[in-house]
Amino acid sequence: MNHQRANRPHQIMVWLIWLLTAIIILVQPDAWSGAENEPLCISAGFTLAQMPGEEMFLWWTKERWRKYAVIAYRRWQCARRKAQQTARLARLALTGALSLATVVDLLTQSQLRRQVGAIPVLYAVLDSLQVRTIINRHCPSRRKVDNGTIALVLILNRLMAPCALVHVADWLAKTALVHKLGLPASKFNDDRLARALDDIKPHCRNIWLDVIEIAIQRYDIDLRVLFYDLTAFVAHGDYAQSEYITFGHAHNTPMNKRKIKMGLNVSADGHIPVDYAPWVGNTADKATVQRNLTHLKQVLHRQGYTMNQVLIVGDRANLDDKLAFVYTDAGIRYLAGLQPQKTVHRQLVESVTESQFDQHPLSQERGANGYWGVPVRVPFNHLTHQVSHYGLVVLSGPMRQALARSRTKHFAVLWPELLSVQQKAAAHQARYRRIQDVQARAETKLRNSPVGKFVQVWTSGETGHIRLHWQVKQDALRAAMSQDGRYLLVTNDPTLTPQQMLALYRRKDGVEKRIAVCKQDITISPIYLHQDNRIQAMLLLQTLALLTYSILERQMQAHGLQQTTRQLITQLEELSLIETQCWDGSILFRLSPLTAEQRQTIAVIQTVMQAPFSHSPQWGCIAAPEPVPLLPHSTP
Repeated sequence: MNHQRANRPHQIMVWLIWLLTAIIILVQPDAWSGAENEPLCISAGFTLAQMPGEEMFLWWTKERWRKYAVIAYRRWQCARRKAQQTARLARLALTGALSLATVVDLLTQSQLRRQVGAIPVLYAVLDSLQVRTIINRHCPSRRKVDNGTIALVLILNRLMAPCALVHVADWLAKTALVHKLGLPASKFNDDRLARALDDIKPHCRNIWLDVIEIAIQRYDIDLRVLFYDLTAFVAHGDYAQSEYITFGHAHNTPMNKRKIKMGLNVSADGHIPVDYAPWVGNTADKATVQRNLTHLKQVLHRQGYTMNQVLIVGDRANLDDKLAFVYTDAGIRYLAGLQPQKTVHRQLVESVTESQFDQHPLSQERGANGYWGVPVRVPFNHLTHQVSHYGLVVLSGPMRQALARSRTKHFAVLWPELLSVQQKAAAHQARYRRIQDVQARAETKLRNSPVGKFVQVWTSGETGHIRLHWQVKQDALRAAMSQDGRYLLVTNDPTLTPQQMLALYRRKDGVEKRIAVCKQDITISPIYLHQDNRIQAMLLLQTLALLTYSILERQMQAHGLQQTTRQLITQLEELSLIETQCWDGSILFRLSPLTAEQRQTIAVIQTVMQAPFSHSPQWGCIAAPEPVPLLPHSTP
């Protein structure tokens, strides 16, 4: 203010000079003629330079006039567009052709569709298990994206659309998860994901123990009966430097492929994964039992269980003479099948007659669908020790029937092969002209057939007139058929009745179903990682995904929704979030239209998982549907 007051006399003087100059120009126009570079003389005694500063031209601005011209032009262009749009809308309104779709199109700048699917439901389960918090507690990181968030994304990816690490960012960009996390998908590149796996690996065991403890307490999982099994996952590619992935034998896997094995314990209550462990690809099943029991004690003791309170159920790969003493010495109750490799055990299975089975039915069904069981005592010898456990020789009608059908099919394949050898010998083809050659070809066919041991072949005639003959060994076939469907169950728990032993052993398919989920839905194989530490960390995340899958399935079925988690994910797969960006900068989020079946499913899920579609502010754009009466579902 003082500065302006100080300049006021100067400004008054300048304006008087310009007023005097204007009068002189009007009165004496010739006064401005003269040399071009000579100074201008004013009668008032002031001398002004030809190019004075702005202090002598008070109306000059600090900015160029072109800038103001461009701003004015742009404003005019914007006003002209708005006027044109208004005129067009007015014409449409006058003609009655103005539709709501036209208005929305004019107001919309862009529109995106992001997949929602079952992500809110799965996220709610992971949130209840505190997976993100636990991983960040064990693996703190100063990076822009913490390890817990990365693990969360990888688990959801395994459940929704399993893919290699290099494709996870592309998948994430298409989902509504970016809004929930508040992070761009570009932050989840494969290098960052791999570094997170490196950080997680040293803490895998502690992370699992903390998460499963919360799961058991939060969902009140009963641990009194557990099922254990070992499975193999095929690895494609070269893993020469890996200590886990190697060649080895595994049921239903090719011998010429490298593989890694994993032991899995699940509860009888909902088939919830309770513990797991990675194993080298050539590890024998029985070699994993003792270490599995040691690991299992950690989980049980944290929940206040003692080992004698838990019954462990396994298949025939979980018991032999040595393991029988391991169970006994540790005070562990077990129920397992026994492969009768020793003579004394084979005699137990073979010595039971059909009349004895008839006197001990285990089910109400009879005939082909029935079960029978004869109690026996099973001796075990190891080193200098001997012990006897409770056994049950079981006769399964369905298994006997299945073996008979399989044997019939194998005979149907073997007969044409032997007939082909006979025809070639009759046609004097090369390598079929001598008796020993024909006999050797026929015996090769027998060795390659599962029923070849029940067939006898011989030849007759001379060279040039050789005939091949074969017949079934009736006695051997009859003896084998009498043993069809028999197997031996053993336990050290005297309180189990024969009916309970059979029922519990038949329920061991729960762990097999969870293994099938790992191979088919979560898709552990093929393994794209080539470092053991990252492979172990990924196995942890995939087991956490299996835990989420199993808990959600258990909770749904407990509330009357009889479907699997995979069926739920498939049913909600088309559910998407429509993101509309308007010209004024506002954004509108809308959920895609729901079918009646989806509404009904979501209504049940909201009850099961405490309304995961609306409880979180980040999911607030996903409006919860109105309750719909639950319709009956078919059991899968």
